[in-house]
Amino acid sequence: MTGPPALERLPALAVDEGRLEQLFGRHDLLPLWIAEPYAPPADAIRSAIEQRASAAWYGYETRPSSVKAAFWEWMRNRHGWSGDGLSTIVSPSVGTSIGVLIEELTEPGDGVIIQPPVFTDFKPLIVAANRTVIRNPLVITENAYQMDLDGLAHLASEPATRLLILCNPHNPVGRLWSEDELRSAARICAENDVTVVADEIHADLALPPSRFVPFATVARGTNLMWAATHGPIKTFGLAGVCDTLLITDSGGVASRFKAASNRLHLTRNNVFATAAFEAAYRRGAEWLDDLLDLIESNMNRLKSGLPEDIGVMDHQATYLAWLDFRDLGLDVPELAEWLTASGLALSPGHWFGREGAGFARMSIAVDPATIDEAIRRLNQGCRRLGRHPRP
Repeated sequence: MTGPPALERLPALAVDEGRLEQLFGRHDLLPLWIAEPYAPPADAIRSAIEQRASAAWYGYETRPSSVKAAFWEWMRNRHGWSGDGLSTIVSPSVGTSIGVLIEELTEPGDGVIIQPPVFTDFKPLIVAANRTVIRNPLVITENAYQMDLDGLAHLASEPATRLLILCNPHNPVGRLWSEDELRSAARICAENDVTVVADEIHADLALPPSRFVPFATVARGTNLMWAATHGPIKTFGLAGVCDTLLITDSGGVASRFKAASNRLHLTRNNVFATAAFEAAYRRGAEWLDDLLDLIESNMNRLKSGLPEDIGVMDHQATYLAWLDFRDLGLDVPELAEWLTASGLALSPGHWFGREGAGFARMSIAVDPATIDEAIRRLNQGCRRLGRHPRP
């Protein structure tokens, strides 16, 4: 294949046949449901891990200050965001950060707002903590989504509502919230004493000309308690290697999270994670630029090849396409069965909440030939339904 130089040799799709069988009942499907880039790691990351392995010492190691410094240098250069006045705390995962903050900043029975269709792990974290899930569904307008800010204001005004989990960029719908939208959400939450936890783990995957706006920038100068999750795991395909970060300007949030981390021993370092983390942020820019070019190219490829009865929502960020199957007229079980029969393992929309019914999420950070094969299978599936495949 021809393509961006850093991604010339995309790997074959990694297939966990056991997981495919568990989720979809078959193991011979095109596996595009996982939110990962199917791309070889940046050479700088691979070299850093290999160099660390050659040291032949894998015991306790203090994380050097240069690791966090690399993150903030990246954020300044990439997004114009400075870490001045902010606490930067290491956390094993986004789920860990959100789960700990739910436990620390709310009480059993309190309401936690989510904005479905949204990342599947938010609701279980709330339920497991014996808190109440409060739904503030996104609103579809034309071919994109908007926040229901009036609905958010109503829900936030309830005394038992204590926290909002905000997804920006939004997984799975691909929206990148504007500064005005974020400022409105921050104002509503500040007025009602609702803490905001912003999951910003896909921040680097904003597609030009769209621009990522850190929630920190709209929270500044308010009395709002907030925190945001960051890290290289989605940007560089390092979810199996690296830790994440929790960012906040609230001393109360920082102290409570640090206390919980110490109590639960969440602060142990992994020597390979440390090496990969710093290398990604210091020497991964060219690799990411190539990945973003691939995502944009694949999205255009997908749009031009989809059957007439299948759409794709406007896409501003992430490598996750949100496909619209509503015109096929299939209910939730029928759509899931049809996708499987078509040979595709996509994330059915209802996994992200009832508002996702009629949709499915598809990873597009793959070889263009894989996009072509997915298109072929979708068109073939439409022929079986007697619908309108692309000529």
